[in-house]
Amino acid sequence: MKYIGLQAQKSSNNLKSTVLLVLFPILLLGLIYLFFFILFNGYAGDEYLESTNSIFLESAPMVILVVAAWFAIAYFSNTYIIKQATHSQTLSRKDNKRVYNLVENLCMANGMKMPKVNIIYDDSLNAFASGINEKTYTVTLTKGIIDKLDDDELEGVIAHELSHIRNRDVRLLIVSIVFVGIFAFIAQIALRSLQFSSIGRSSKDKGGGIAVLVLVLVLAGIGYLFSMLFKFAISRKREYLADAGAAEMTRKPLSLANALRKVSQDSQIEAITREDVAQLFIEHPGDESKKRSSGLSSIFATHPPIEKRIAILEQF
Repeated sequence: MKYIGLQAQKSSNNLKSTVLLVLFPILLLGLIYLFFFILFNGYAGDEYLESTNSIFLESAPMVILVVAAWFAIAYFSNTYIIKQATHSQTLSRKDNKRVYNLVENLCMANGMKMPKVNIIYDDSLNAFASGINEKTYTVTLTKGIIDKLDDDELEGVIAHELSHIRNRDVRLLIVSIVFVGIFAFIAQIALRSLQFSSIGRSSKDKGGGIAVLVLVLVLAGIGYLFSMLFKFAISRKREYLADAGAAEMTRKPLSLANALRKVSQDSQIEAITREDVAQLFIEHPGDESKKRSSGLSSIFATHPPIEKRIAILEQF
């Protein structure tokens, strides 16, 4: 495996992640246009293209407004949602001076403001970063990773999470998660409406209404699939970038490589049931089968293979 250099890796991953993120709103608006295009092709005769353009331009501002409102709610409530989903608790200096000092020293050395430090009381080995601004940035560690890693290894893991904060990775991932949620919500509404229509209406009343719902469901499903693929790609690229950032911070890439080996042996946190939260961790709990697979299944993994990450770190 060829090592391409830290700065080159950062630039490449940032560019690709930005391109992927831009594709989300393009995908949403594109599918809305396709919906009207198909709809008016059946009902508006030869003027269907003009009708499609007209109704799309009229509805686009409303769609953007609704999406913006959805974003605002999901974006600013994510900290509470994550803390509730992980059952994490605040870890102060008096609770664990060793961990607190490791975080503080890394932040001082790299000109970063000290984030909050949380702990999950689970014996597995895992960690993640969260937050959208300096008031909410948090590094969360499991009890297992604190107890089972030596200082250099734990420093490497903490540096990995601080790199996520410094590079605004969590904010980027939250945006991608919100987009996936939009398509999932639309698909669920269409499916439930379709089920209700098939039960509560006579066959004479169904006709076009069911056809429209089926169209919405199909297009929402397509949007959900592609948005998931975009999200997974963003997540995988950001893990490589955070590994590189940790190596740069600590100057000890082998320590992080050793930490990842230990993490890979026991990363499963049973209390984590939300997929959108699980993918924040340094090693996705339960994602190993996807990463080890080849072909189509590997593109649904949120993290790259941990063996590949270790191999890259060993070349620094």
